[in-house]
Amino acid sequence: MAVKIAGIGSYVPEKILTNFDLEKMVDTSDEWITSRTGIRVRHISEPEVPTSDLALNAAKRAMEMAGITAEQLDIISVATITGDYHFPSTACVLQDKLGATSNCACYDLQAACSGLIYSNDVATAMLKHRKHAKYALVVGAEKLSGVVDWTDRSTCVLFGDGASALVLVKDDDDQGDDTLLTTVLGAKGGNAQILKIPAGGSVLPASHETIDNKQHFIQMGGPEVFKLAVTAMASASKAALAEFNLTVDQLRWVIPHQANKRIIDAVCSRLGATEEQVYVNVDRYGNTSAASIGICLDEIVRGGMIKPGDYVLLTSFGAGMTWGAALLRWK
Repeated sequence: MAVKIAGIGSYVPEKILTNFDLEKMVDTSDEWITSRTGIRVRHISEPEVPTSDLALNAAKRAMEMAGITAEQLDIISVATITGDYHFPSTACVLQDKLGATSNCACYDLQAACSGLIYSNDVATAMLKHRKHAKYALVVGAEKLSGVVDWTDRSTCVLFGDGASALVLVKDDDDQGDDTLLTTVLGAKGGNAQILKIPAGGSVLPASHETIDNKQHFIQMGGPEVFKLAVTAMASASKAALAEFNLTVDQLRWVIPHQANKRIIDAVCSRLGATEEQVYVNVDRYGNTSAASIGICLDEIVRGGMIKPGDYVLLTSFGAGMTWGAALLRWK
């Protein structure tokens, strides 16, 4: 049997927040943001729109491409750090909105910006393990605008909202390789404090004090994140390639997590990837966390920029600190 990607979709809200808009909100400038991050605009959801609605739009597009209905889904996996609720899972909410059956297993996965790579690996393994499972929906969805302190110029310029989705199908008659050839995952919990939302969990339950201290927003140590991200992404990518004795020049695409253009450039320099191999859209979306890599892949597929047999390397890092690399051979 082989598990392959049968459909892909993405969605971002219509509302755009430009660097010039941010100049009116905090002490920053378009030149400062662009030169340090590569970001020019990001998409922002309306206050009443939850993460599950972003996921719903991306999921519908992926399912349409795959030619399946919600009733055929056996697994729904949603990678997110901005779920609709602490519980129930956003995957269960999405199941209801899609109209999937009660036989569909639903779960959320939290690995921050590495979420889609983690989730794709888990869902692929579940399909192969579960005898009667055929279709899995893997979603990365984030409404980061709801957890950003819009008075903090060091973080508010970085993030945007969006969602991406993959439909995986298990083909019992295909004796070839899976689309996902291998995944290299890792984490270093000792660095968990570098990038976090401090309050709202069991360590610091919500209170007047945590709200007054703005502890329900993203806090980040930028320089530390940069160094860890570059090292981890490059190392995981090299390990994934080595497992199949591939060199970077054999890759059609390298799709790094779209957090910061400087990080992307540093990682790809260490790998030796050419500019033509590296897909970048951080200028148009900012950091959409778990949605990031899937949005890139959707644009590549719908743009006709990939063909069967092409090798694609995905790599990401996120809060935790987590990281991962996934090697695909397109079918």
